[in-house]
Amino acid sequence: MKKPCSMILMGFLFVAAVFIPNLSAKDLCTIKINGIIGPPVSSFVKDSIEKCSAKESEALLILLDTPGGLDTSMRDIIKNIMDSSVPVIVYVYPSGARAASAGAIILLSSHIAAMAPGTNVGAAHPVTIGKEKVEKEAIQKAVKDAEAYARSIAMKKGRNVEWAAKAVKESSSITAKDALEKHVIDVMADSVDELLVKIDGKKVDVRGTQVTLKTKGAVRVDIEMPVKYRFLSYLSDPNVAYILMMMGIYGILFEIYSPGAIFPGVIGGISMILALYAFQTIPISFAGLALILLGVIFFVLELKIVSHGLLGIAGVVSIVIGSIMLIDLPSGLLSISWKTILAVAIVSAVFIFGVLSYAVKAQLSKVKTGMEGLIGETGVARTTVFDKGKVSIHGEIWQARSNERIEKGEEIVVTGVEKLVVMVQKKGG
Repeated sequence: MKKPCSMILMGFLFVAAVFIPNLSAKDLCTIKINGIIGPPVSSFVKDSIEKCSAKESEALLILLDTPGGLDTSMRDIIKNIMDSSVPVIVYVYPSGARAASAGAIILLSSHIAAMAPGTNVGAAHPVTIGKEKVEKEAIQKAVKDAEAYARSIAMKKGRNVEWAAKAVKESSSITAKDALEKHVIDVMADSVDELLVKIDGKKVDVRGTQVTLKTKGAVRVDIEMPVKYRFLSYLSDPNVAYILMMMGIYGILFEIYSPGAIFPGVIGGISMILALYAFQTIPISFAGLALILLGVIFFVLELKIVSHGLLGIAGVVSIVIGSIMLIDLPSGLLSISWKTILAVAIVSAVFIFGVLSYAVKAQLSKVKTGMEGLIGETGVARTTVFDKGKVSIHGEIWQARSNERIEKGEEIVVTGVEKLVVMVQKKGG
């Protein structure tokens, strides 16, 4: 009787091993960073690491594609990675993605650094906000500080220290293949599944403890970025920040020139505050910002001074040139698209010239209110009007005078106004 039972038990264990997933396998948390490194992304990474630690996950996998971002946010992310109780894998993915500027240092700080073919890493030279106003010595200090930081990260993780320094000093950027050959990264993989197979069994140092990764067969759990962080990250897009800034400027100006409108002022104020929040993550040129403000001043002067459109044209030109100069970064990292610049310039031109033409028409058109607005209006004589008399205009009784005799009941036309007396004549006369 024991033999059949043993066979049944062995059969059950075989079926379980083949068809039932490994019940001891831990979760593998996965997040995506696609955009500028800023406070929202930093907070999201911190929250994700804490969730993975609480769940005792196998590791946190970060799918990275970034042009860079704020230095303070980058350092916060690296601190959280260094202090994480779970291994953090940074994977530059998919093909065509990049880990530029701050993203390059984050990649170096990870427990496992990986890239997909067709991606690149580097260009970590620090850029200061409004750098044309910063002394050369201060810039050199910032570069040396960033270089030392990159060296220390690469040294701690056992990666190519010299390339890390070169990425900062010379904005060096390399492909995934070169990064693997130069020992900047640990693995190159075509997909997430391939990556998890390749790093399975690797040992990493997690807060001084050697941990063996068991990623093969791990259950992937995607952690979505909360709506709050997604919204704040969206604001960091240079095009969005630029549009918000222009909306803020025009909204506030409209409120100043039309007090009590309320809505433009509210929208303008909110837009300006959101733009200022976004610009803290984007290096901007004060010269470009000054040209944009100068363009707006030209628009305002166009409404005050008869320049036959010259000030309006100068305003459009200033806004376009200022918009091109606004983002103070090398071409290809972060920039305002030409479509956005042209759209804002066209809307600004249409707005200012539309307001201008409306104002000119208003000045040339016939007055429709006040006593002058009575000229040309028709009415009926209430009494005989010769030297003096009374007429009815729009249901109102007016004292009237005429150079001709107008009988009671005849239709009249107002030809002028003297104080509270209207000058009239016979209609058709």
